[in-house]
Amino acid sequence: MDKQTRYEKGLLKLSEVDGSGGHAVVRSLENIAPDLGKYIIEFAFGDIYTRETLSLKQREMITLTALLTQGGCENQLRVHIAGALNVGLSQTDIVETFIQCIPYVGFPKVLNAVFTAKEVFQNHAVTS
Repeated sequence: MDKQTRYEKGLLKLSEVDGSGGHAVVRSLENIAPDLGKYIIEFAFGDIYTRETLSLKQREMITLTALLTQGGCENQLRVHIAGALNVGLSQTDIVETFIQCIPYVGFPKVLNAVFTAKEVFQNHAVTS
């Protein structure tokens, strides 16, 4: 039986996907909603992201799409765009993922996501 707790599994996966960006989000919650940070680690990364069927690239593409479709999630998009780059998606992959959403969510949400991606790409000095 696996002796790692959900929290420990989640921390490992969070580090693998988001590096320091994910930990910064959790730390930012310590003084206001520490349980929310715990839930992010345990549920999202400990339970969902550790499932075996999809690759981390596929998971990040799904996460980017979900955040884009909700709109108003630019802060979370920044973290997950960086995560997508960390797990091996290219700038082109990320932008194409957003373009594929145009027929379903429209240009405004896609434009917001693309401009958020542009900011992340510039901050991470990533080349395609």
